[in-house]
Amino acid sequence: VQLQASGGGLVQPGGSLRLSCAASGSIFGINVMRWFRQAPGRRRELVASITSGGSTNYADSVKGRFTISRDNAKNTVYLQMDSLKPEDTAVYYCNFAQFELSYWGQGTQVTVSS
Repeated sequence: VQLQASGGGLVQPGGSLRLSCAASGSIFGINVMRWFRQAPGRRRELVASITSGGSTNYADSVKGRFTISRDNAKNTVYLQMDSLKPEDTAVYYCNFAQFELSYWGQGTQVTVSS
C-alpha cells in the first residue's frame, strides 16, 4: 500500500488547512486510517483516526477543532484543521492499517505562525 499526503503549508493562528492522503495498492474492506504528527524534539503522536466503517477518535488537544473524514471510494482520508494554534505546528503523517500491517505516507509540514 502506498500513501500520498498533501495539503500542508503556512497558516496564521486561527486559520484553517485541509490535509489529504490517498491510499493505493492492495486495499481491503476493513481498515483504519490515521493522522499522526511530530513536532521538533517531541514524540510522534496520534491526532485522529477513522475506521472503514466511519468510527472516529481524536486526541484531546484537537477535539472540536479538527475533523477527520474519508472517502472509501477514493481510498482517501482528510483532516480538516480549523482554529489552528502555533502548537499545532508539526510534520503530519498519514497511516493506513489493515490486518496486522501498517503503512506510512511521507510527512507534510504544517506551520502555524503569524
